[in-house]
Order: sequence, then C-alpha cells, then structure tokens
Amino acid sequence: MPAIDIKDKVVLITGANRGIGRSFATVALAQGAKKVYACARNIDQLADLVTQDSDRVVPVQLDVTSQDQVDAAAAAAQDTEILINNSGMGSNLGGPVSATTDEEGMRMEMEVNYFGILKMCRAFAGIVGKNDGGCIINILSVAGLSNFPFAPGYSASKHAGHAMTQHLRAELTARGTLVTGVYPGPVDTDMAKALPFEKVSPDSVAEHVYECISKGDEDVYPDPFAVEFVKGLQADRKALEKANAAAITG
Repeated sequence: MPAIDIKDKVVLITGANRGIGRSFATVALAQGAKKVYACARNIDQLADLVTQDSDRVVPVQLDVTSQDQVDAAAAAAQDTEILINNSGMGSNLGGPVSATTDEEGMRMEMEVNYFGILKMCRAFAGIVGKNDGGCIINILSVAGLSNFPFAPGYSASKHAGHAMTQHLRAELTARGTLVTGVYPGPVDTDMAKALPFEKVSPDSVAEHVYECISKGDEDVYPDPFAVEFVKGLQADRKALEKANAAAITG
C-alpha cells in the first residue's frame, strides 16, 4: 500500500477537542500538515486549538451520529486527504452485561463507534480517493480483537468497527486508498481514567500512527500493552479470552 506522509496533507479528525483526537491535531500541525479540519460536537471546545494556528486549523461542528452534520462536513472539506475517525465513547466501562441496565448507553456506543465510522466513510471515501487515494484511519481498540468483560458494549462496538475496517480495506485498496486500523491499549484520556492499567500518552499514540502510515501499515498497535496483547492473541486466542475473563471472575 502507498506510504502517506502527514507533511503537507489535509487532515480531518473527528473528536479533536480532547484525548487522542486532540493529539492527532497538534502532532499533525507539528509535523507540517497543510490543514487540519478539527471536528467536535461542541465547536467552542476547539477555540484554543484554533488559537494555536488559525491559518491551518479549521473548526468543524460534527456529531458523527448525525447524518446531516456528516454530510455538511463532507461538503465543506472536499480537499481532505487523510480522514481520522477518532470519535469514540465508552458508557459502561467497569461493568459486566449481567450487572448493567444501561442498554441505551450500549446502543450509543454502537452508534458512535460503529455507525459513526460508517457514516464518515460513506461520506468521505470518494473525497479521499479522488485526492490521490489518500488514507482512512479508524481508531479502534484491542478490546475489539478479544472481548474485555468489564466493557461489553464497548468491546462489541469496537469489534464491529474492526470488521468494517477490514471490509473498507477490501473495497478501497483498488482505489489506492490506505485503510489503517489502530488498536490501542490503555491511553491516558478522560474515558480511561478509572481503568487500573498503566497508560501511554495520547501524543505518543498519534506520533506512532503517523509514523506507521508513512510506511503504509494497515494495522497499528501503538503501545506496549497492545503489542503484547496481540502476541497473546496470535499465540493462543482461547487462553487470552480466559485471561480477560479473569478480570471480572477473579
């Protein structure tokens, strides 16, 4: 697959107001991106990011669950070369299915983490493709590769996103579009703050992803936890499943 250098590229990032999304924006600017479309549901939360470089940062109001807002973003950002589907949510981190009554939250996880990516890719695949093939980056999770019982809805939604990423790759490779799935372990963000794991910085994730797409990588494991997790998955999938299960049964 083609190598994609972030320098001089036009990047659109969903959920750019905080966490990994914000790091994708600031690191892109530092590495010489031509333009960054920074997207968030509340555009006011992007003000200080715009202040960093008002010539290159374009704020976009975007809720990825709203088809109207996705369509408006696509109409306004026809020069996008790299799409980063970063928006994500976890409503039930810390509880098993049998103990939760938050079915609405689990549905919203699917709306954001799966259908949100689907909406964005439908809207932007053609745009990215006509701009020299370009790149679509989907921020997923190792929880989508083997279920984390303490995050059942999140795991299911990320697994759905993983499957859809594989489909997109099969569909878009012939157009010259690099489709990259990113599978982090614990990252030091608001969403993961209550999880009792050692976490890497969001900046390190963004830097690693940009390095990997510059080599044409399709699957990215951007931290030590993710690397070891995938080694365990490849060595013995069932043993890893049981180890994950021990997190709640033990």
